[in-house]
Amino acid sequence: MQENVIITCAITGNLTKPEQHPGLPITPQQIAASALEAAEQGAAIAHIHVRDPESGRPSMQIAHYREVIDRIREKNPALIINLTTGPGGRFIPSEDNPQVAAPGSTLMVPEQRVTHIVELRPDICTLDLNTMNSGGEVVINTPRNVTRMAKLITEAGVKPEIELFDSGDVHMAHDLIRAGVLPGPGLYSLVLGVKYGFAATPETMLYARDLLPPGAIWTGFGIGRHEFPMVGQSYLYGGHVRVGFEDNVYMSKGVLAESNGALVRRARQIVESMGGAIATPAQARQILGLPA
Repeated sequence: MQENVIITCAITGNLTKPEQHPGLPITPQQIAASALEAAEQGAAIAHIHVRDPESGRPSMQIAHYREVIDRIREKNPALIINLTTGPGGRFIPSEDNPQVAAPGSTLMVPEQRVTHIVELRPDICTLDLNTMNSGGEVVINTPRNVTRMAKLITEAGVKPEIELFDSGDVHMAHDLIRAGVLPGPGLYSLVLGVKYGFAATPETMLYARDLLPPGAIWTGFGIGRHEFPMVGQSYLYGGHVRVGFEDNVYMSKGVLAESNGALVRRARQIVESMGGAIATPAQARQILGLPA
């Protein structure tokens, strides 16, 4: 069993809509404040997406990322900052010509998806390996594009957190490690409960964990109503945990969470109730091999 459990808080995400929660952090100031509150409740890592402050829609503006990072580091320089590279991989085929992107597609050159990583150099950034159906759309992350992104991430000195949505993603990770594209054994997150991906069950989490390279550091987390059960399951299987408005906005059925901090507090209670200890940011940096 791991000595200290790292809690990641995914602050706002890309898909959660403002109408789903009146307190969804939108502006850089709100996102940073929510991350700092989560840290006070026990989160060692803040996973950051940014939004357009006016519309609330997902954004990739470097200025927004920079403001969030500056606001967090001004108050809490120890908190580990994890920026997303997920946006830019979604494709919606046109009805009359599926080779042509329909409105809403975000598919872009892979280098553009990591521009903010190269410029801002956070502690960690996610790197998705999934190509899969997502609702009525498709997410596309080809090995060639992932390789191009990984090269820039590693050259920037940023630690990639590999996001895995299904078993094929894990096999790709092994191939990329063998090819020298990714460092091994690696840092991973197992995303459970997304439709057409890993199911949010104990059996699936155990299966996914056992596919990882020996010595891998990993976090398992569930989407929606699976969030808190997967907190307990990940801890029991030797993993770290993640909660946050990106994944779930409820404390229980029909009861909205007051804040990201409230979700972190519940996750902490679950882990501690089973005898676990929560990692401080300094301890998490040591576990992950990050500079102090």
